[in-house]
Amino acid sequence: MMRSLHQRLHREARTYSGDDDRPLASYAGLMGVYATATAGVAAAARATGRALPDPTPWDVTLTALATHQLSRLIAKDPVTSPLRAPFTRFEGTTGPAELAEDVRGTGARKAVGELVTCPFCTGLWVATACTAGSIFAPRATRLVTATLAALAAADFLQFARTAAQHVADDAS
Repeated sequence: MMRSLHQRLHREARTYSGDDDRPLASYAGLMGVYATATAGVAAAARATGRALPDPTPWDVTLTALATHQLSRLIAKDPVTSPLRAPFTRFEGTTGPAELAEDVRGTGARKAVGELVTCPFCTGLWVATACTAGSIFAPRATRLVTATLAALAAADFLQFARTAAQHVADDAS
C-alpha cells in the first residue's frame, strides 16, 4: 500500500515537473516545517494565556516595511551570503548592495536555496516571526520592526537621492 502510494506520488511529481527539477517533496517538507512552527506558536500562546494582539494600521505598516527590509537582507545582502552559501552559487551583483546567486543542488538543498534567495518567499517566514514576536515580546518586536522600517525608508531615500543626482547630472 505505502509503496503504491509512494509510486503514485513520484509519478505525479514527474508529470507535474516535466523536464524541470522541481523538488515537490522538499517543498512539502518546508510547508510542513512552516505549519508546525505556526501551530507551535499558536499552542504556546494558548498554553501561556497570551492574548492575541490587535494590530493597528500603524503596526501593519511597520511590520510590512520591516518584512520587506529583513527579507531583502536575508535573500540578497552580501553580509548574509554565508547563510545562503550552502545552497547557492555567487553570480554577481544585481544592484546596490544586492547579490545575484543561483540556487544549487537538488531536493531539500534546492528547495531551501529557493526559499533563502527569494525575498517574496522569505517574507512569509519573516512576517510570521514578527507576528509571533508581537505575541511573546511585543515591545521588543515593535522596536525591531520600527528599526527595520526606518532602514527600509532610509534605503528608499538613498535611491531617491541617487536618482535625483542622475537627473541633475544629465541636465547639466
